[in-house]
Amino acid sequence: MATLGTHNGKKSRKRAAGGLRLDLPVHGKSTSDLEHSEATMSELGEKSNSVAEGLALSDTKAAPSTPAHPPTSPGGLHMREPFFLKLHSLPENDSDEEKVRREGTVSNPLSAPQYTQSSSLPSTDFKRQDTWFYIQESHRQRVESESEGVPPVTTSTEKTPLLPGKTESKTESFKRHDSDNGPDDCFAAWWENMAKCCSAYTCKVADDTKSKLNTFKVVLISVALVFICVIFTVAPASDVHLSQFAVSADYGVSINLTSESLTPVLQVTVRGPFLNEAAAESPSWQNCTFYVRRLHANGSMQTVSDKWALAMRDEADIAGMITDELSLSHNFDIALDQSDSATYQLVVESSASYLASMLMSYANVMKPESVQVVYAAIILVGVYVLIIFELVHRTLAAMVGALASIAVLAYMRQRPTLATVMLWLDFETLGLLFGMMLIVAIFMETGFFDFVAVEAFKRAKGQVWPLITTLCIFAAVFSAFLDNVTTILLLVPVTIRLCETLNLDPKHVLIAEVIFSNIGGTATAIGDPPNVIIVSNAELTKKGVNFITFTMHMFIGSVIACVVAYGHLRLMYRRRRYLQFKDPPEIVEIEHEINIWRRTRESLVYGTRDAERIRLILKTKAAELEQLKVEKLAEMQKSIVVEEDFQTKLANLQEEYHIQNKSLLIKSCAVLGTVILLFFLEPLEALHLSLGWIAIMGSIVLLVLADKEEIESVIHKVEWTTLIFFAALFVLMKGMEKLGLLNFIGQQTADIITGVEGESRRLLVAIVLILWVSALASSFIDNIPFTTAMVSIIVQLADDPKVGVPIAPMVWALAFGACFGGNGTLIGASCNVVCAGLSEQRGYRLSFGEYFKVGFPMMIVSVTVAMVYLLVCHLVIGWNGPYL
Repeated sequence: MATLGTHNGKKSRKRAAGGLRLDLPVHGKSTSDLEHSEATMSELGEKSNSVAEGLALSDTKAAPSTPAHPPTSPGGLHMREPFFLKLHSLPENDSDEEKVRREGTVSNPLSAPQYTQSSSLPSTDFKRQDTWFYIQESHRQRVESESEGVPPVTTSTEKTPLLPGKTESKTESFKRHDSDNGPDDCFAAWWENMAKCCSAYTCKVADDTKSKLNTFKVVLISVALVFICVIFTVAPASDVHLSQFAVSADYGVSINLTSESLTPVLQVTVRGPFLNEAAAESPSWQNCTFYVRRLHANGSMQTVSDKWALAMRDEADIAGMITDELSLSHNFDIALDQSDSATYQLVVESSASYLASMLMSYANVMKPESVQVVYAAIILVGVYVLIIFELVHRTLAAMVGALASIAVLAYMRQRPTLATVMLWLDFETLGLLFGMMLIVAIFMETGFFDFVAVEAFKRAKGQVWPLITTLCIFAAVFSAFLDNVTTILLLVPVTIRLCETLNLDPKHVLIAEVIFSNIGGTATAIGDPPNVIIVSNAELTKKGVNFITFTMHMFIGSVIACVVAYGHLRLMYRRRRYLQFKDPPEIVEIEHEINIWRRTRESLVYGTRDAERIRLILKTKAAELEQLKVEKLAEMQKSIVVEEDFQTKLANLQEEYHIQNKSLLIKSCAVLGTVILLFFLEPLEALHLSLGWIAIMGSIVLLVLADKEEIESVIHKVEWTTLIFFAALFVLMKGMEKLGLLNFIGQQTADIITGVEGESRRLLVAIVLILWVSALASSFIDNIPFTTAMVSIIVQLADDPKVGVPIAPMVWALAFGACFGGNGTLIGASCNVVCAGLSEQRGYRLSFGEYFKVGFPMMIVSVTVAMVYLLVCHLVIGWNGPYL
């Protein structure tokens, strides 16, 4: 009797719907179960009706008159995958059924033996069994012929002439069919091939769509770039005029403006012994007033612009003063009358009793400041669209944005010269990066970073979180006393080697290090560039903000933020698999090696015969690795991966990674130690050295001591892409400043604070608003120029008697916001960009989205902690002064 499986009927039907193996129940089941089995068989058989009608059945024989007895040996009818039917062994004493199994024919399909319901076997249509079998055999023969490269041949013994196959006897086909158990199954193979065909078609369509979108992207960006270049080319040169003079209460100055080039907006920048604009409203200070007037032909005069008043210092305070002179800018909206041939003058008047010398520059501007701010915002949004969606590399996006900002300035008749643009670059930061990159490049040749990684792995006993915790603490502590860029330059090589050892994705650990480096750098006045700007400001220094008071207030909040951020980090990566690679270590290593080969091939110089030969070799090597990757994946699917224990892995690592050049290691440690020591001593007035000069001198000394014959190998390891990105970013941010975007953000913040009634409420709004505006702005624009702009706004608010807000809480809010806000995006802080560049150089590209998913929530958490800390200190405790 042919038996079927014994699984529960409901579960079997549910699994069949999902494409899993199905065993239909028979023994001991009710009639409804048997009817369901027949219905399932019927549904499967009906799917081949159109094919069955075209089949030619031969070798007909007489059917038995009585049904055969059920077999005593176990057999069954199984369905695996939704469209799969397989015949199992039938009893030898049923001759006709044996012929069906061995020859695939029946004498008359309509009179084939039928089992009764009492035999516990549902009735099946042997015509359908015969049909399904030949579909399977023909498909298998076609697949084998295609795999062997043999053209399919239709034989005379085929029952399905529409489906070609190889020439062989039916008995051999039946024997092979009995011996195979799945891979040659008709509908499993058909379903798999159909899925492959659909996948290939989808991939082809996706590739075609991607190619078209890429072409559209290139065309669109190219058109925009050509438009920018045309504007920059045809825009006239800037007509900036310089004038130096002295004014007093008895002596004013009037400067005639050129009528032909006069525009509705006049931009004036003046440098002299001034206080901020808010102090001009106080009657205790002497003022200097600027405005534009029109002289008619009949001698009458008319003021055609607003009046700009600046408070002037006392005569006793400006004796020998040069560095404390303040530079301020203002845009005058002029009511021009084109029909009148009048003369326009820029008038400077003073109420001071002494002659005050000042330097003034003025230029005609095409559009008012509000329009310039809109243009600046459009450029900034465009740059972030290019970076966020990775339409181009972030360095190219910054270069396009820098060129666009210069083109808009040229259109506004503020076109800077090339010498002026070079002055916009922060050579201090660029020199620091260049020097430290050279030192680290030589240091890596000693094998020191690999050795440190193995030792850390040994001491942590292969545990993940102890290592990550140690790296985060190291990043935070060193960034508090050493600049965070240098800290990241030293940590990245060790981190990547450790992560490769533990089969962790280095990008996640590097993001954590960057976040804690920015938080730790907030604790002291030298840890982050915004802190240096705040402490070095002369006005803030006079109000009691110095290194000690800054560190005293910021250290406590930074420690609390570090603790909370660490808890949030553990929550985000609460499972180790979140930190690991998605693929096995062998596959990750192969992919990493392929990436390295491709980067090396693309970095070769074009045009030389040797380079082309090497490029071809590298291309072949990458292709071989791709094939090896496919083979490894197929092999791993069939095998069980046994992970090495800690001792075995440690022994292998110690054997592979060790100090390679002890002499060079001693020289490198001596130079690096001296450089770091000078970094700590840099604030001393006795040393007339900056961080950039220290790094450059150290790199030159180490190059000499290393005695490198081919210096190109070291120079090539410098991350030039990162340096160019910083240079373009400096130009872009200076363009945003010139267009008034940063001042607009600061002024809007000041207006909101001024409009709040009540001193305590105003202090609350000032802390929260400055903190969050600084954090969000620093996430998307460089925090250095933004901090510079906000410092002057804070000083104005503190000096305004109508506001009445102490300056210390606003300074701490600005520092927390500018430093913590750098964690928000990939380009929010300098160390973020440096880390991304070094990671990409080693084959692990850190995208904007990958960083944003971790960094932005962490920024929200840390800024929230800082806000609570500031509110408790300044509203609950009342710690509003710079001192205790």
